[in-house]
Amino acid sequence: MIVTATPDLVLDVLAAADPVTQRAATAKLDALKSPDADFAATMDAEVGKAARAAGDPSTAKTADAQPLLPNAAAPVQVIKAPASGEVYRKFEAFILQTFVETMLPKESEEVFGKGTAGSVWKSMLAEQLGNQLAKGKGIGIARQLAAAHPAVLDGSGKGG
Repeated sequence: MIVTATPDLVLDVLAAADPVTQRAATAKLDALKSPDADFAATMDAEVGKAARAAGDPSTAKTADAQPLLPNAAAPVQVIKAPASGEVYRKFEAFILQTFVETMLPKESEEVFGKGTAGSVWKSMLAEQLGNQLAKGKGIGIARQLAAAHPAVLDGSGKGG
């Protein structure tokens, strides 16, 4: 049996959906489909319609002017970059994971299981061993990289 992830997943979801809802969604998609219409323009028009239907005229204007962009009043989420030493430690952990994975026995079905599940468990074990080995002093890869590439200072004088 051949399994293709995307079509099979979509078909499984459709099969699990309420048949009435499924037919309504299919009809809406068919109504949007036009050989001469541009997909982006169609989506922009639908966003504007949805905003006007919601009764928020400011959102409708925003949707027409800046299609598919989040509302300007939405909070901004700032993601901080990890310290450079942490990046080097994670790189060392990845290298150690690769080393450990190649050292694990090839014929270990009784320990890890057979097939894909066995290879996943084996990979997870190698990942955890690599992380634990790199947590302490490691083997020195992180230290050497940190020494070779000192932290670059940004305009505020902070490292990053």
